[in-house]
Amino acid sequence: MPSLYEISVPAFIRGLNQLTHCLKKAETYASENNKDISSILKASLHPDMKALPFQIQTVSNTAKNACVRVAGIEAVPMEDNETTLPQFYERIEKTIKLLEGVDAKAFEGKEEQSLEAVGMKFTGQSYLLTFEIPNFYFHLTAAYAILRKEGVPLGKMDFLGAR
Repeated sequence: MPSLYEISVPAFIRGLNQLTHCLKKAETYASENNKDISSILKASLHPDMKALPFQIQTVSNTAKNACVRVAGIEAVPMEDNETTLPQFYERIEKTIKLLEGVDAKAFEGKEEQSLEAVGMKFTGQSYLLTFEIPNFYFHLTAAYAILRKEGVPLGKMDFLGAR
């Protein structure tokens, strides 16, 4: 069975890279179609759903928090105040660099470690498999769906990043 590190950190890095790819396609789309990128950044899927910036920030926070809570790395606070694409690119890159610096050994033996998050109790394994990884993909998918709704020409491979 893959380790906790193998099922989480590489997937988070891949997802964050694909998010950057999708945002760059949005930037190109806006430029080529004389569309204001800020209107895309303010978009959501539904009036009662958080807008694109929240989705991007939550993808980042989810990846970071998984490593903080399971591997015990030091928390790196980010203010969640980005409003422009360059700021989002910087945040995503900072998150990727953080994840790339996580030692796989820090996840070893944490499968049955007890932890509490969002008022619930987990083991390290259940936390990753039933909460953080699904939460990461929920917000990553929401970001993708918002961009698609706004007309950005994205396909399945833009999300998956298959090479």
